[in-house]
Amino acid sequence: MTSQMTCRHCAVPVSTVFIDLATSPPSNAYVSTEALNAPEKYYPLRVLVCETCWLVQTQDFADAEELFSEEYAYFSSISQSWLTHSQTYVTDMIARFSLGEQSMVVEIAANDGYLLQYVQAAGVPCYGVEPTKSTADAARAKGIEIVEAFFGRAQATTLADEGKRADLIAANNVLAHVPDINDFVGGFAALLKDDGVATFEFPHLYRLVEQAQFDTIYHEHFSYLSLTAIDRIFRANGLEVFDVEELPTHGGSLRVFAQRSDTGALTIVPAVREMLTREVEAGMTTVAYYSAFQKQADGVRDGLIRFILEAQAEGKRIGAYGAAAKGNTLLNYAGVRAGQLSYVVDRNPHKQGMYMPGSRIPILDEAHIRADKPDYVLVLPWNLAAELAGQLNYISEWGGQLVRAVPDLTIWAPDP
Repeated sequence: MTSQMTCRHCAVPVSTVFIDLATSPPSNAYVSTEALNAPEKYYPLRVLVCETCWLVQTQDFADAEELFSEEYAYFSSISQSWLTHSQTYVTDMIARFSLGEQSMVVEIAANDGYLLQYVQAAGVPCYGVEPTKSTADAARAKGIEIVEAFFGRAQATTLADEGKRADLIAANNVLAHVPDINDFVGGFAALLKDDGVATFEFPHLYRLVEQAQFDTIYHEHFSYLSLTAIDRIFRANGLEVFDVEELPTHGGSLRVFAQRSDTGALTIVPAVREMLTREVEAGMTTVAYYSAFQKQADGVRDGLIRFILEAQAEGKRIGAYGAAAKGNTLLNYAGVRAGQLSYVVDRNPHKQGMYMPGSRIPILDEAHIRADKPDYVLVLPWNLAAELAGQLNYISEWGGQLVRAVPDLTIWAPDP
């Protein structure tokens, strides 16, 4: 049992532990060379489950303003597969909801304009809301209008009063990042036009548990979401779910379609009831479903530690690819440090020259792999393993192999 907190949605006392990952610094708080001699701030990383609404949530320790500072280093456009996913989304939504020159598309957490650039290219008016200065500036450089602010009811009301209500609001991989989920969701009801639609994409808690994806847990993720929890939260804050789709992104995600519950007229499709039923049948409304996850995570951790120690004993060289937040959770929980993993390479120039939080492993550009010729490359963003296997296929020239730790240790040689 832990010290008691109240549920972020329904405000009842919450104490049932889903997983305890000890302590770690925020996963996107990359360390500069100048800061190497300074201490890092660590927070407990403990996740609880509400037995009333079944919202899975981190215990409160860190503030959103500290986690999403102006130096925030995650830029969505780095991943080509994510750009392709976003472009397809825009094409599909324009067709499905007949969006055109008279429409307004808004993206919440617009990041560097990775998605809105395709809306803009299609001739549909749009703007984004993005709180982090580094990514907001990158979006503005693409000619995209950005409101630099955290989103909620107050911000939504201001935008609505300015005549900026939306036909479509996109919210990809942001719902888990908000500490006040009621205020955030209520903002969509305030900003949508009477017949407007909002879509939300987020990693599905069902897949997280099924595939032991504990490394997707970090301080910037305040919630871990099922449709069961989302349906209740939306209904309490003026939205109605009318469709849901399963996506392969981020290890298995849901795309939820919602409309205003007071004015929306779209029919609720059978997929919604089918997914809710599937979650109940899987046990997601029982404590037992959540009680075994700690053991799964510990198994992944132990498998990675054994691999690194055995490879070192054999004199093998190990590098890593992808300075992703999930990689920081994995490395910190496993206790991996720079002496065991010499470097992580990443294509993001904003991360190169920095150090991984906690582990202090240096982040280098990809040319370092070719120069070092490691025996193994540990792929930290396992959700991009297929894309990266093609990108890193040159390691087969010297017999190098790729390694993935989640959901279990897998070693394979990429196709040359």
